[in-house]
Amino acid sequence: MLPVKVSLQYILPKHAVSRLVGKLAAAEAGFLSTWLIKLFIRHFNVDMQEAEQADPRAYKSFNAFFTRPLKAGVREVVKDENKLACPVDGTVSQLGDIEQEQIFQAKGHDYSLTALLGGDSELSQPFMDGKFATIYLSPKDYHRIHMPVDGQLTDMIYVPGELFSVNPLTTAHVPGLFARNERVVTRFDTPKGKMALVLVGATIVASIETIWAGTVTPPTGKQVMRWQYPAQGNNSVFLKKGEEMGLFKLGSTVVALFEPGMLEEFDSLASGDCTRLGMPVATLKS
Repeated sequence: MLPVKVSLQYILPKHAVSRLVGKLAAAEAGFLSTWLIKLFIRHFNVDMQEAEQADPRAYKSFNAFFTRPLKAGVREVVKDENKLACPVDGTVSQLGDIEQEQIFQAKGHDYSLTALLGGDSELSQPFMDGKFATIYLSPKDYHRIHMPVDGQLTDMIYVPGELFSVNPLTTAHVPGLFARNERVVTRFDTPKGKMALVLVGATIVASIETIWAGTVTPPTGKQVMRWQYPAQGNNSVFLKKGEEMGLFKLGSTVVALFEPGMLEEFDSLASGDCTRLGMPVATLKS
């Protein structure tokens, strides 16, 4: 039997609620915005000493607070070129091998790699039998996503879908969660192989953005959309390890995919472990 908190999500108008929350979070409401930010900081025990602006009154809107940049030097990105850097602050949901094209979500639940990437086998084929890491960003975490390795952007795909919560309770009970929710897929060529970072939307996620395209959603689309990027020229996008590549306005999940032969085993990480942006998470094969 499903927990009540999960069952209610099936009937909740998730997109409408999320867009309403997004508008409220973007509002510059003066004292009210500051009060809400302070309440959020206390409730989720947010460490504001890491933020570039530690004073809650410095943020004109809740979104400005939620996407706050960190102080310089607070996160050290591993310099060893043979080490993969963690792309986000968060908690490991799952990580390991992609079994042909099945990705482990939680006990009793796998989901399809092809479905995750929008249903195109051309996009999923390079990652068959590769490795994956799923990292959940809780409300208190830093919500900008950074590159785990140097990468040349080749594709961005918007995939429409649901907006279930992605917290551990929902992940354990909703089949195929990450391949059902709205998401933005980004694919990169790296010096060690192909990599994808999938930015998964969730209930009350007001926006998913990338640094090269700005806001990708909202508005919510009804069809899969794909953009391809050249290796050279005005539309070329090359990002170095540690550089910012996108952000969430309100919390969500990142699924990182790596083609076979790109990584050795993950570095002593397991489900439930906390991560910090820039920490070494795996050794790249030479």
